[in-house]
Parts: sequence; structure tokens; C-alpha cells
Amino acid sequence: MERDNKAEKQSYQHLVKKHPCFNGEAHHKYGRIHLPVSPRCNIQCKFCKRSLNKFENRPGVAGSILTPEKALEVVDKALELCPEITVVGIAGPGDTLATPHALDTFQLVHEKYPDLIKCLSTNGLLLRENVNRIVKAGVKTVTVTVNAVDPEILKNICSYIFYNGQLINGKEAALWLLEAQLAGIKKISERGIVVKINTVLIPEINNGHVGEVARVTSAAGASTINIIPLIPQNEMSDFRVPNCEELNVEREAAERYLGVFRHCRQCRADACGIPGAEKDFAQNLYPEPLQSFSHG
Repeated sequence: MERDNKAEKQSYQHLVKKHPCFNGEAHHKYGRIHLPVSPRCNIQCKFCKRSLNKFENRPGVAGSILTPEKALEVVDKALELCPEITVVGIAGPGDTLATPHALDTFQLVHEKYPDLIKCLSTNGLLLRENVNRIVKAGVKTVTVTVNAVDPEILKNICSYIFYNGQLINGKEAALWLLEAQLAGIKKISERGIVVKINTVLIPEINNGHVGEVARVTSAAGASTINIIPLIPQNEMSDFRVPNCEELNVEREAAERYLGVFRHCRQCRADACGIPGAEKDFAQNLYPEPLQSFSHG
């Protein structure tokens, strides 16, 4: 058993060493590309506003939606522009598991580039149902956005979920989402996938609670956490941004249970380049506006 634990630890360290969104040193050395292939979401967070444009620099935004086949062509070109890329990620602009196209894309990328790290970001609602497909597609790291582990808090962050053909809102939606997230984290981590938690810090809503998020998700199998300051928009456009002191308090609380990633740039869903190098190649990849396509 000790030998297995040691091998698992070595595998984890080798993996995150080259992942710029998991490791502070890698953040300034290695590159990543986000492929915008997921147009829809199955939950509505009150701070989230998805958009297709070329000018906003935040999560949930891309210039266009790519087909899986087109995404593979973009990876080819990105590796020519930035050979330091070690990670192919999919983080939207919708949820990666709300439609099948992210996993279809990972399958294509993995067949051509098996050595690249495949990283999937999700709200976790459909994580447990897709574990086998995620593993088969070559995904090695999964980021799950968990903004609260108390449904009384989560109901003030998530407006509704759409699950099994049902629209669910309020506390019931929070209960469903939380159960799915923790079950999914447990199941995927048991398959050897490294799990990072993203938590959006929202003043007066979940501050003072992030340490508990870290404790609960660590027990479920997560390895690290990234605490992200709120971008006030949508239903939370009147909320304030947390200050540095508030962020540090929550990071210190979380650090008792999980490693804390402190270098997040809150990237677009079509970002490309070395995050810490302040250079993005997305404009070189998409010089012409691309037509969006419907996933149905």
C-alpha cells in the first residue's frame, strides 16, 4: 500500500509540474490552450454571463464555438505558435459536460497528442455520469467549480439547475448540485484523475465558508483549490469585488486542507499561451471571425 501511495504521489507531482493552472512555477514556464467547444450550460450561477465576443477577458467568453474537428486543427496551429504548450483544456464557454462535444474533442486530441495533458473544467452536475468517458478520452486533470458546501449558501449563488429534463431551483437545486459534485469528485479521483476546486469568493455570501469548501472537497478526493474573486455581473452586478485581505483570509483557511493555487488569471474560454508570460496567441489562432455552430 505504501508503494502505491508513493507512486501516486510521484505521478501527481510529475503531472502538476507541467500544468500552469495547477502549479505556480509552471504558470510562468508552460503554456495551455483552451478550446471553446461547449456552448451550453446546465446550471445558472447568479454571477455568470456567457458571451461570444473578442474584447472581454474573463471566463465564459470566447470569440466563437468550434467543432471538435476544427478544435483539433487549432491545437495543431497553437503548438506551432507556442511549443511550450503542455495542456489542452476545455473550460466553456458553457459547461463541458452539458453537451458531448468536449469529450469528443478530447478523444481526437488524445489520439493525435497522447503526451499533452488534457484538462476539463466543469460545474460537476454531470461529472459522476461521465467518469468512464472522461478517463477514456485521456483527461488527466479535472477542475470542479464548488462555491459552497452548505445548500443554504449555495442557493444564493446558483439560481437553478437543469437535470434529467427537469428545471430545479432554490434549495432543492443546491442540494442536487452539491450531491452530484461531491459524488463526482470522489468517483473521478478514485480513477487517478487529479481534481482542482475553483471557488468564486463572493463577499457577504460565501466569505468565511471557503475553508469548509476545502475541507469537504479534500475529503472527497480533491488535491488543490483556486479561490477566484467575484467579477460582478448578471444578477450580481451590484456586488463588490473582494479585497486582497479577504482573499488572503480565505486562502489561509483553505490551505489547512488543500494546496492553494494563487496565480489564476481568470482566462477566456479560448485563451492560448503561457499565462504568466502576459502573452496570448488567441488572436493569431482566430484572425477571422469564425461562424458559430449549433450543437442542437
